[in-house]
Amino acid sequence: MKATFKIHYDTQFGQQLLIVGSLPSLGKNKKEEALEMSHLGGGVWFAEIDLSKTKAKSFTYNYMLIDKSNGIEYKEDGAPRKVVLDKTLYKNYILQDAWNPYHETENAYDTAAFDVIFQTSAPKKKAAKKSAKDAKYTFEVNVPRINKDMVAKVVGSVEELGNWDINNALPMNYDKERNLWTVTTPLKKNHHKLKYKYVLVSTKDASHVELEGGFDHIFDIQENDPQTYVRFADHRFAYDKRAWRGMGVALPVFSLRSEQGLGVGEFLDIKGLVDWSKETGMRLVQILPVNDTMATYTWVDSYPYASVSVYALHPIYINLEAVGALKDKKKMTKLKTLKKKLNALDTVDYEAVMNAKMDYLKEIWSEKKASFLKDAKVKAFIKEQEEWLLPYAAFCYFRDKYKTPDFTKFEKFAKYDAKEVEKLFGAKSKVKDDVNFYVFVQYHLHAQLLEASEYAQDKGVVLKGDIPIGIYRFSADAWTAPHLYNMNGQAGAPPDDFAVNGQNWGFPTYDWDTMKKDGYAWWTSRMTHLSQYFQTFRIDHILGFFRIWEIPIDSVQGLLGQFRPALPLHLNEFESRGVRFDFDRFCKPYIREHFLGELFGADTDWVKGEFLKEKYTGAYDFKEEFDSQVKIQAYFNGLKAKDDADQARLDSIRDNLYSLHNEVLLIPALGYDDGMHYAPRVTMDKSRTFNELESYQKHTFWDLYVDYFFKRQEELWASQAMEKLPAIKEATNMLICGEDLGMVPDCVPGVMTELEILSLEIQRMPKDPTIAFGHPGNYPYESVASPSSHDMSTVRGWWEEDRGDTQRFYNEILGNWGEAPQHCEPWIAEQILVQHLYADSMWTIFPLQDLLAIDGELRRENPEDERINVPAIKHHYWRYRMHFSCEELVKQKNFNSKLKGLVTASGRNTEY
Repeated sequence: MKATFKIHYDTQFGQQLLIVGSLPSLGKNKKEEALEMSHLGGGVWFAEIDLSKTKAKSFTYNYMLIDKSNGIEYKEDGAPRKVVLDKTLYKNYILQDAWNPYHETENAYDTAAFDVIFQTSAPKKKAAKKSAKDAKYTFEVNVPRINKDMVAKVVGSVEELGNWDINNALPMNYDKERNLWTVTTPLKKNHHKLKYKYVLVSTKDASHVELEGGFDHIFDIQENDPQTYVRFADHRFAYDKRAWRGMGVALPVFSLRSEQGLGVGEFLDIKGLVDWSKETGMRLVQILPVNDTMATYTWVDSYPYASVSVYALHPIYINLEAVGALKDKKKMTKLKTLKKKLNALDTVDYEAVMNAKMDYLKEIWSEKKASFLKDAKVKAFIKEQEEWLLPYAAFCYFRDKYKTPDFTKFEKFAKYDAKEVEKLFGAKSKVKDDVNFYVFVQYHLHAQLLEASEYAQDKGVVLKGDIPIGIYRFSADAWTAPHLYNMNGQAGAPPDDFAVNGQNWGFPTYDWDTMKKDGYAWWTSRMTHLSQYFQTFRIDHILGFFRIWEIPIDSVQGLLGQFRPALPLHLNEFESRGVRFDFDRFCKPYIREHFLGELFGADTDWVKGEFLKEKYTGAYDFKEEFDSQVKIQAYFNGLKAKDDADQARLDSIRDNLYSLHNEVLLIPALGYDDGMHYAPRVTMDKSRTFNELESYQKHTFWDLYVDYFFKRQEELWASQAMEKLPAIKEATNMLICGEDLGMVPDCVPGVMTELEILSLEIQRMPKDPTIAFGHPGNYPYESVASPSSHDMSTVRGWWEEDRGDTQRFYNEILGNWGEAPQHCEPWIAEQILVQHLYADSMWTIFPLQDLLAIDGELRRENPEDERINVPAIKHHYWRYRMHFSCEELVKQKNFNSKLKGLVTASGRNTEY
């Protein structure tokens, strides 16, 4: 009894193909003991193993390739192949395989997102099964793009496969567990060469067929022994058509408007956007993070990226009626009146909405708490989620009790103690109702988001989530596991066109070394939790997985940050280039008399007297009480302005004092306390301290600056990402998209391509620094094409920002002649939409505002009212709302018909 393996793979000199599997002869799944194959020529590899002594009823295996010249290994994608052994029927097994490439575009079709798109299901009429005695030839193939109304068949050169007549092709069955179409059949006669192809046939219209492209599959049959089993495990159906492309819409949940709303979008309102998406040929709805951000109970909590839990959902998105009606009819009438008032507002009144919802939830909790914990579904929910749910509920209770999310103020609970927290939920606990209130809220939020997600899936619309790069400093996550974070630093982003001083998000950075010890279990858990609701997600600031911009805890702005990890500059690098290292000149704020007047005008003398001390004529240092941006911030927070003009004056002085702190060339490198290692200050070429160096010093500093930021780190940063991102990718089957905008290292595209993570292509932020605008015609397939994002002005808003940029875009990118219109007219917005629709990108996703821009009557009058966020403003109020309801949007037949026509004409509304 033996098994023969055959596979075609064109190798290069020095490369060896191996088989690693569960049997001892295949190495017992140890790659070091894998079975080497023999090359028969023409790219055909062969191996044979003896099965006569095996007691196993089945075995699994995969192929791998090793380059003996450099030791690099190449693995296959997907689950191991499985062979079921039956000694009573077969003595020989011939396994004809095809290599499953790991880095292949169509791997994306095996993700959860495309389960929704194609909704592949087993055919209602299964292929006829042959008796075990006759069943000896098995055909298997992965068909990633096939809809629910199609079946796969095999057609070929022999009678059993229809003699190339598609009408007589052999039907296949769908094995959902292995995501394969398969059929087993006898071949009655000896056939020297078997030729075949796979074909897709519509169950509704037999004339609708798609035959595989490319060459025929060919197999040489040496014998037709009844005791020989032959399996043809082909890789994928070879499509003879363009890759699938889809269209989606992006809108935060809080921006949704429904006729039954309470002044903000809710999870159940997602259904309305799904209905509209289906109506217009779009297959995806993208939202912003929906985690709980309640820290201060003020509008500052409207920022969706500062979650107090990476698991808990935000109560603002709950639909109160779905939780239940109050017994008090007067209170229900009062709620109805309040709903009408809040829903009439143009924007979200965060505090009013939150107060209304929390008050109602506490009322309904008092009525339902007696029976809530007895419900079987509730018990199952708590059991499944208790690892994060109970600590979160306790955190919320303490946050409310001490009126701060700062857990260091939680008295004896300042340091998390799981056993003590568990006692809060016990039957004898005096606060059990208070903590269980938050369990109650989360249960209903979970149920409502799950309902919206399942509704979308049933409609064939993918729901796309968003993963913030950081956690809020005073969150349940930081409270329960502070060892996972660097609490003495804060994450942000270096400067870009939208935030010239960089961004300081205030989040602690991750302690990746600690997270690595358990295989990034925190991330795996987070992804698994997310996959309950979403089939694809956007990784916010994916660059943070390569390196993070870490800012000192005493900084307000982002310019004094540095990348972690990074290979620092050594002071010898300056000395060897003829620059004597001067710590005071290079590392301390460069403050000189001759430019203070330019910064502070009439307030110069006051500034010098209040904040500075002269160290020698014309040169200053900060006084100790103002030697950080945080100290300056605290000082100005304590001042009261006389009026708006005075407030503007104080803000200007404060910001210019911040800028003086930024006047440094070098920053002591993180992780080094020897005074020998430094990081260059980002955008130092725009600083006074740089521009007032001697010419030879400038050249040295700039050469080292370029080397530090754009050369020496590439290998380190790539290796960092290749350690972390695979754990996130492998945790679930969700399709991953990365927000890779900003200061992008050269290594990023290669890593994302290797891991099959889609890039984000924004026309106004091209990856190529030598061009002003990206052209959708040049985008890669493994990408998401968008004209703007929530962190930018809309297309209409941008059009009016810089006349020069607009004119250039109008002529060079849109290809129009003459002078650009002052405003982004509907026909211009349509040109931009169409250009993106015809991109090669897998997905084109438009913010709703940019879609409405093509209709002069539907869009808002003022484009500034459509903006969601301004990154340069640290505490921006996130409150944008649609100006009409989803119900009204669905009724806009002319607009919807036009939009669907554009989407369909571009090929982005195909069934498969």
